[in-house]
Amino acid sequence: MTALPATSREWHLVARPHGWPVPTDFALREVPVEAPAEGRILVRNLHFSVDPYMRGRMNDVKSYVQPFRLDHPMDGGAVGVVVASNAEGFAEGDHVLHGLGWREYADVPAQHATKVDPELAPLSTYLGVLGMTGLTAYAGLFETASFKEGDAVFVSGAAGAVGSQVGQLAKLAGASRVIGSAGSDEKVKWLVEELGFDAAFNYRNGPVRDQLREAAPDGIDVYFDNVGGEHLEAAISSLNVHGRAAICGMIAQYNDTEPAPGPRNMAMIIGKRLRLQGVLVGDHYGIRQKFVEEVGGKLRSGELKYRETFATGIESGVDAFLGLLRGDNTGKMIVSLDR
Repeated sequence: MTALPATSREWHLVARPHGWPVPTDFALREVPVEAPAEGRILVRNLHFSVDPYMRGRMNDVKSYVQPFRLDHPMDGGAVGVVVASNAEGFAEGDHVLHGLGWREYADVPAQHATKVDPELAPLSTYLGVLGMTGLTAYAGLFETASFKEGDAVFVSGAAGAVGSQVGQLAKLAGASRVIGSAGSDEKVKWLVEELGFDAAFNYRNGPVRDQLREAAPDGIDVYFDNVGGEHLEAAISSLNVHGRAAICGMIAQYNDTEPAPGPRNMAMIIGKRLRLQGVLVGDHYGIRQKFVEEVGGKLRSGELKYRETFATGIESGVDAFLGLLRGDNTGKMIVSLDR
């Protein structure tokens, strides 16, 4: 049996951010490590995920997921290796996906862990392209937005973990045109030259509405929203009759201290008979197996590409999260404890 460490480091939320989070809202603390009780496993985390939705959990408000508690470890997706097991079906050396990230060692209830195979795909992909973000893209496009062959699709935040997959899946499924927005010329180039988007633009280079109209002169049928704000307003203007929007995230507004104004063109929803619907990945776990099989096949064939941005070491956790909010990442932002 592997000798267990005496202590583990974990990130705690110590103050609720007002506007943009700052490093002093968090503390890296050392806690004792104990052998797992019955029905539990002890996991040495190898990678954990930082995601935009975590910003909302730092506020003490009622939402679809419980807020982080002050002076307690934060959590989120993680993959790691079992170093001690007191649960049937799990053995030392197994690799698992679970929800207790933001720490070096996790004491996980066995029923909340899922075995993953590092031989089938790199472990980090189970947090991104084959994980929650990938399923969000898949379900949001095909179920929430009811994508059909021939649709023109616009994706905001298209160089992020979700957006980059949405655009590729739409193209592979027969979209007539796929347009993406991103926050740098380098990301725009990646979307068009490597991921196969038909067009992309840097939203910092001018009004989103004007750039979208130029990129999609015949309008769009589907909008996948990761940003909100000006992007949503522009999409409403460009959506064709019976257009659909999957509202996945609104990262442009997560750090606002005052309520953001709504799009000024909401009346267009009536005449165009638009459908705007929110998407939460937790509603779609029933199609997870179908998603993994289909997307896994496209990864193996090379049809679907992905990129990951790694931060190294537990110490980099908060910096990685703040960088994510700034848009420093291309693809999935991951904190690696095994690099």
